Amino acid sequence: MTTRVLVTGAGTGPSENLLRSLRAGDASLALVGCHHDRFALKSSAADAKYLVPPATHRDYPRALGRIIGREKVDLLIPTSDADVRRVARVRRCLRCRVFLPRTSVIELCQDKYALTARLRARGVPAPRTYRVTSPRAIGALFARLGPARPVWCRIRFGQGALGALAVTTPAQARAWIDHWKRVRGVRATAFTLSEYLPGRDFSCQSLWHDGARVLTKTFERVAPFGGQPGGASVAALAKIVSDPRVADVCDAAVRAVDRRASGVFCFDVREDARGVPCVTEINAGRFSMSTNLYDLVGKHNMALTYVRLALGGPVDFRGEYDAPEGYYMVRELDTLAGIFHADEFFEGIEDVRP
Repeated sequence: MTTRVLVTGAGTGPSENLLRSLRAGDASLALVGCHHDRFALKSSAADAKYLVPPATHRDYPRALGRIIGREKVDLLIPTSDADVRRVARVRRCLRCRVFLPRTSVIELCQDKYALTARLRARGVPAPRTYRVTSPRAIGALFARLGPARPVWCRIRFGQGALGALAVTTPAQARAWIDHWKRVRGVRATAFTLSEYLPGRDFSCQSLWHDGARVLTKTFERVAPFGGQPGGASVAALAKIVSDPRVADVCDAAVRAVDRRASGVFCFDVREDARGVPCVTEINAGRFSMSTNLYDLVGKHNMALTYVRLALGGPVDFRGEYDAPEGYYMVRELDTLAGIFHADEFFEGIEDVRP
């Protein structure tokens, strides 16, 4: 019998990459997509496409219910913070499987300040972070962070490095926060200041079931998208790495937020000035936009494993760290992300440089 999966955000990068991974893992899956944006939805590779209200709209759960009933959906996978948060809250009203962490865990992880405070309180390495209580307090927060510069100024909610900027003086931080207040209506109290981590930049994704880690994969961001380090956590060039330090700190982070964790957790991890990997972000309940690098190489397709775990299918391994080194992901605007082994970069290319 065909398994039927509904993916939100159809037509966006995270959703389309997830669809690609699922098809690569099992071509028999029936993949249904939905989105509130008709234009993005039109470009989706989903087998069936449905227009729905935004996740914040009161009729969003009802629209999902209609799709679930019409398509006989077995599993719903949300792909954005807003979708994850809303689906988690209404999961009991949906007549299909939803494989998400507890709602309180999702809300904790989506608040970057609260998350960092929890991690540090539990002994998990994370950047020193302070919330901005008013623009007048920014100078004192700089003093608490010490002499190292720059300082990371960002909004405590949202994805895609929303409102994030590296600043070197209190005046720069005030100007940045004032800009967001004037242009976007974001209050100063929505911002945090934290220490800037200058070391290597990693991503980790792991699957959990009833408090047990099932599968972990990691990669390192080699070159940032757009050429500017420190912005959104999207890599133009990334490579699979096997680094138990990164896997271990992410395991500790999950256990710090939920001893009975289930679902997918995606992490941003950076080394501090001493080379210690620190967790800077946890996306609880949604896949990385770079999930293809986790799914299309190695022993296990992580997206397909998620579907099997969610539906009680066969998964005959636990606690696996699957990191086949030597694989790279190359990404550019308006092109499909390419995944290659290191040896392939010399095939079919003639070097005519003087």
